[in-house]
Amino acid sequence: MSAPLAARGFAFEVEARDGAARVARLTTPHGEVETPCFMPVGTKATVKAVAPRELAELGARIVLANTYHLYLRPGTAVVAAHGGLHGFMGWEGPILTDSGGFQVFSLEGTRVVRDDGVEFASVYDGSRHLFTPELAMRIQEDLGADIVMAFDQCAPGTLARLEIEAAVVRTSRWAAACKAAHKRDDQLLVGIVQGGVDEGLRRRSAAEIMGVGFDAYAIGGLSVGERGDEMLATVTLMDAVLPADRLRYFMGIGDPLGMLEVVRRGVDIFDCVLPTRLARTGTAFSGEGRLNLRNARFAADLRPLDEACDCYACRTFTRAYVRHLVLQKEMLGAQLLSQHNLRVLIRLTEHARVAIRAGRFADFANHVAERYSAGG
Repeated sequence: MSAPLAARGFAFEVEARDGAARVARLTTPHGEVETPCFMPVGTKATVKAVAPRELAELGARIVLANTYHLYLRPGTAVVAAHGGLHGFMGWEGPILTDSGGFQVFSLEGTRVVRDDGVEFASVYDGSRHLFTPELAMRIQEDLGADIVMAFDQCAPGTLARLEIEAAVVRTSRWAAACKAAHKRDDQLLVGIVQGGVDEGLRRRSAAEIMGVGFDAYAIGGLSVGERGDEMLATVTLMDAVLPADRLRYFMGIGDPLGMLEVVRRGVDIFDCVLPTRLARTGTAFSGEGRLNLRNARFAADLRPLDEACDCYACRTFTRAYVRHLVLQKEMLGAQLLSQHNLRVLIRLTEHARVAIRAGRFADFANHVAERYSAGG
């Protein structure tokens, strides 16, 4: 049995509530994280187009890296030789590693799901590998992240109920195997609840995962094709079911309005590749919604990307200039847009924390939604 959180350098304390929305403080061996918190995704030990120093300046306090990709390239031995991910990627703050469950799920056509794990073909060279709960734990221990995820079978709500039920069974079995295999006390182990958008299966998965007992809990298998109302109903259910004294992680949401809706339902942290992926297509978040800077209407627009944003791009450059960079395929365009989009989401969570502490989160979230729908 693991030692208490405090004895391992961790703590999680809810400091304020407004309805189900809450402000909390997560303490890790590499620093504190205030929640609600958006977590930039550094899949291959880098947040695309953004240096670690810039991430810190943007207000990021924790980043995500991916077990599946780092296991394949460059391999855990190389990362371990740097003293773990913190030294390898030059990031001094907390790091969370995804177990690879979602990546394996996304390899449909090249994977075979077995009761003991998932066999798959590498996206890099086609070589065959078998991911098991034990291997996922060993890799994450070698990578040395502060927060590590149990290996699960991601099952979207668009699958048949029998398939989702089978994934729930495997996820529970693999969760127990992960807890038994995980030995590092300086890592926070997170159990993942599956079950699609089926209330009965979600309740069953939550009960079984909580029965295994984890340091924190994640809501998996959402934002992968189900309807928005079904997703939010499932998050509401999880708020009622999951322990109130543990960190709650929604895996994979990064649009501003969606983020606020899961915060409204008791979620603490969330991640997504969306802000940097949109940046590479020339798209910026703003109070007007998304701006496609390839559009000719921005060719002579002398305004910043967002009047309310305090990022370097908005303090320094015009929409017309950033559009020029995008159309000319200059690297700086992707860099500026990536920084801007991340700052928009990080700033949104900063404002959400202020609103929750003031007891006015619903008004704040509704105001943001009205601005987006009105186009500014």
